[in-house]
Amino acid sequence: MAVNKVTNIKNITVIGAGLMGHGIAQEFACAGYRVHLHDITEEQLNNARVQIEKNLSMLAENSVIKEANISGTLQRIQTTTELGVAAEDADFVVEAVTENLTLKQRIFEELDSLCQSHTILASNTTALMPSQIGVNTNRKDKILNTHYFNPPYLIPLVELIRSPDTSDETVSVTYDLLTAIGKTPAVIEKEALGFVGPRLQAALIREAFSIVEQGIASAETVDLVVRNSFGRRLSVAGPFEVFELAGWDLVVAAFEELYKDLNSSADINPLLRGMVDTGKLGVKSGEGFYEWSDERQQALRDRLSQSLIRAMQQENKSKSD
Repeated sequence: MAVNKVTNIKNITVIGAGLMGHGIAQEFACAGYRVHLHDITEEQLNNARVQIEKNLSMLAENSVIKEANISGTLQRIQTTTELGVAAEDADFVVEAVTENLTLKQRIFEELDSLCQSHTILASNTTALMPSQIGVNTNRKDKILNTHYFNPPYLIPLVELIRSPDTSDETVSVTYDLLTAIGKTPAVIEKEALGFVGPRLQAALIREAFSIVEQGIASAETVDLVVRNSFGRRLSVAGPFEVFELAGWDLVVAAFEELYKDLNSSADINPLLRGMVDTGKLGVKSGEGFYEWSDERQQALRDRLSQSLIRAMQQENKSKSD
């Protein structure tokens, strides 16, 4: 009988308590794992604990988790600014620091020397490849990417990206571990910049900026079109499923001329570049295509959260029926 390697994983370590890291730590703790959450300042760790408690309360209010589970989840999360303390008992590590290759390489090199020989090291990166991140380690067979989507505690998918050196066992254990805590892992077999999700999103936003730049439609209209058309379909069926319903012969006929007119530039759109140069960064600067008052920011966050929660509730209901 094959040994269930997931049962050997008891302790999870998350490096980086920011936007993604605190949510990843929350999910593992909510599933019953002991978690060490590491960051370089106590302030960042305290902020993470406050946010985790808010997240859990919101999930309980919406009956996604039970109120009684909140205190136990919080107790299972230990915080530290000492990397050695975070790493010493770890069976599985998720690094979730900023998107800086040099920083990630340094952290992985340190983790390689601090962790036990069986420990799997995973990076939550949006675009960098595991072979790049783990280049200075001696456990390349135990390194892969686990790319979460924000917010990680509400979006089920995690892309698993293996390098040519990542072992089948590492992929299998990681897949089973994430499945066990309720995630939907997708194994990406070949390293490629941006994997699958970010590549598809990049193609969409490139064309969206081109449409606005050419004066075909405003940013508000683009958002309106996406939200109220194929955006709704894509929440229940992927692009291949949708177009197979239509038939590939009709797709070819429809795209024969359109493809020639789509944006295929390898450069950043000048409209996008200009917005960054003038400080119009979106919510973080208070202005982008929209004016972002505190009320409007919160309204958008609430709309997104409630939509994702409804999807979770429906999925949980389907599993229980």
